[in-house]
Amino acid sequence: MHESIGIPACFSSGERTVDDQAAVTRSSQSVFMSVYRTKIAGQCRLITITWCKDLLLHGLSVSVEGPEGDSHYQSKVELKPWYFWRKQGSKRFTVDGKTVDVVWDLKAAKFNGETEPRSDYYVAVVCEEEVVLLLGDLKKDAYRKTGSRPALIEPNLVSRKEHLFGKKKFSTRAKFHETGGSHEITIEIECNNGLNKSGSSGEFDHEMEIRIDGRLVNHVNHLQWKFRGNESVYVDKTRVEVYWDVHDWLFSSGPRQGLFIFKPISSSTIMLSTPGEDYRGGSSKFCLFLYAWKVE
Repeated sequence: MHESIGIPACFSSGERTVDDQAAVTRSSQSVFMSVYRTKIAGQCRLITITWCKDLLLHGLSVSVEGPEGDSHYQSKVELKPWYFWRKQGSKRFTVDGKTVDVVWDLKAAKFNGETEPRSDYYVAVVCEEEVVLLLGDLKKDAYRKTGSRPALIEPNLVSRKEHLFGKKKFSTRAKFHETGGSHEITIEIECNNGLNKSGSSGEFDHEMEIRIDGRLVNHVNHLQWKFRGNESVYVDKTRVEVYWDVHDWLFSSGPRQGLFIFKPISSSTIMLSTPGEDYRGGSSKFCLFLYAWKVE
């Protein structure tokens, strides 16, 4: 049995944050979480895939939603560079009486400095001889290794959540749709020392820029007055609502978190005030959550 890794339990499978995120700030781990909805053990459940990275290791955690939305079933793997045998293996647990296998092969995985691998790997979740979730590009290897068939129901990507650390610039790559291309997202904050009418130093004036694939999509002046807001931008002809809350960046001390939400909007979607919901009910629409931790 593999040892557990201290992956920060920042979120439950059900889109709720916990009150204490100290585990993230103490370790300064980069954390990347993807939440999928699919049928497993006879019910539609959320499966959360968590990747984390610090100076010593990469970590992988797979959790399946249990009763009342709890992250009840979990498998964790640590990928220390000197433990080569742990880069390939499997873990078994039971969900409502049904056997679930998590099978992975990360021997040749290319991370390219990122938290989540980019190529040459697979992670498969198998239940009742079906691969209910398959990540990575080595799909043929995964089906051959597990001896299982693809599931009839395609998993639905519900959300992606990432924790980033930096002083004034934060960068990541993400998809706004599971089948779409990857986009580079850059968020940068600047602090300018303004001058008052007498020419002496006045209040500090902050501004923020958000770029997607190098293109400026949002520029906020006087951020100390506009630390919360939203803006509609377009990426590959798709409308994306961008929400931000950087109050703690400006008015708190220590490690400070800024929250950014990127939500693709289809032409038929009618938005409510809460991201991730619409009037039609049913499954939540996709959201990308970026938690940018400002450290000095």
